[in-house]
Amino acid sequence: MNKKQGLLLVNLGTPSAGTPMAIRNYLTEFLLDRHVVDLPAFIWYPILKYLVLPKRVPYIINHYQKIWIEGESPLLHYSKRLINQLQPALPDMQCELAMTYGEPNLLSALNNLKSCEKVTLLPLFPQYSTTTTQAVLAKVKQLIADNNIKINLSYIRDYADHPSYIDALYWQVQQTFSTQGQPDVLLLSYHGIPQRYIDKRQDDYVQRCQLTTKLLADKCHANGIDLPIIMAYQSKFGKGKWVEPNTSDILANLAKTGTEHVQVICPGFSADCIETIYEIDEQNREIFLNTGGKQFYYIPALNDTPLQVKLIKNIVEKTPFLKKF
Repeated sequence: MNKKQGLLLVNLGTPSAGTPMAIRNYLTEFLLDRHVVDLPAFIWYPILKYLVLPKRVPYIINHYQKIWIEGESPLLHYSKRLINQLQPALPDMQCELAMTYGEPNLLSALNNLKSCEKVTLLPLFPQYSTTTTQAVLAKVKQLIADNNIKINLSYIRDYADHPSYIDALYWQVQQTFSTQGQPDVLLLSYHGIPQRYIDKRQDDYVQRCQLTTKLLADKCHANGIDLPIIMAYQSKFGKGKWVEPNTSDILANLAKTGTEHVQVICPGFSADCIETIYEIDEQNREIFLNTGGKQFYYIPALNDTPLQVKLIKNIVEKTPFLKKF
């Protein structure tokens, strides 16, 4: 393939298989990234090797095996389907998929795009964070430098307030309401990060999540969807203070105070994964129903839907504020 423009989509990553070794290798690469865990290596590595991995790997295996789709993790399954549908929608661009950790390999994707006159890098994290987007940018820069890759690369920082993104979320919500009924409360659950990252790194992740929530709520209310729309953060890991409020706590409190029907959408996840399918649609479903709630529905991520294809196409074609490496 020899096209003048290229598009590189990058997501977080996933184990290559639902086996102990594959999951251990993935978690090791992921959790040794200083953008993800910033503890000194001499402190963190023994904790990771002797405490975290022995406990976490068996836990994850059980849940991954339940949600595997056609021999792949949901994240990889939907990401591959998405890139296959994007290519015909962007016939003048060479579209490549890569993961920050694991496969498809980021270095291979960069090498595949070297012949393009210019390349757009789109990290598939709608809300910028140093733990996700910045980790992608740092790894890309390091790979380019280490391998002397000549590439004309620009990137999109995030798309938390892009009109096409808000439209896509709105239509996902509207379509769900039409089939599942309108809930008493719509909860937007974003991936959590440690509070110290916000304070230490001056990370604007919380503000970007809040902006997405406000714009989606405004869009819903302007179109006659009149209900409380609130936000929270999930996936707390380990001790220490994380951004709040916590999704599980919010759902338990809603159920205890008489809310019967809740629907949850995770705007920060471009594709479904263990954090949405298991953590939200199983764990948090049980929390809500076991504390008095009556009806719970998880609104799927945009995945490989036409909404997502149109969204990315619009972002790439109509984003004048590309940032140069």
